[in-house]
Amino acid sequence: MSKEFGSADENEAKRPRFFARFLRDRRGSTAMEFAILAVPFALLVFAILESCISFAGQEVMANITDDIARQLRTGQLKPADVAGTNLRDKICDKLEIIVSQDCPNLLMVDLRQYATFAAAASAGFRIQGGTVILTNGGTDQSFTVAPGPAESRNMLRVFYKWPIMTDLLAQSMGGNKTLHFASVTWQNEPFDN
Repeated sequence: MSKEFGSADENEAKRPRFFARFLRDRRGSTAMEFAILAVPFALLVFAILESCISFAGQEVMANITDDIARQLRTGQLKPADVAGTNLRDKICDKLEIIVSQDCPNLLMVDLRQYATFAAAASAGFRIQGGTVILTNGGTDQSFTVAPGPAESRNMLRVFYKWPIMTDLLAQSMGGNKTLHFASVTWQNEPFDN
């Protein structure tokens, strides 16, 4: 055998020394550790940012819903002020600080009068095929804007299809939107109709 390759016994003896030297060598270990941890770290950062922005959007929408409900409760907003798409447009104008320009297409508003608070409590909704379906006592209802007169019981429900910005989170949630929801139930004050 030639001296370049050595005998089989010499090669086997060199292998453990090579691996031992490789394991002891710490040059580049930081780069390797970073490469291994970079993807999970980036996913965690994006998930935290996405959650924070979504939570802020939900809170802004809940505050706007409370503000609109207070104006309706005190009679500052009359039925004519919220007729048609006016209520939706008022909410979108206030949401403009945190949502996209597509607000009117993503926002759904339901405002209606109830005979009692128990009747309002029985109102609900379900999501079927990505669509919000309002229910009351097992009966499906359509979205409407019909506020009651002075001293009536009313409920305002606002739904917004919040867009998910991170593709990986959108895939894990089965779509590119998540639903934000705010609801306020109250009795109007004795204002002049």
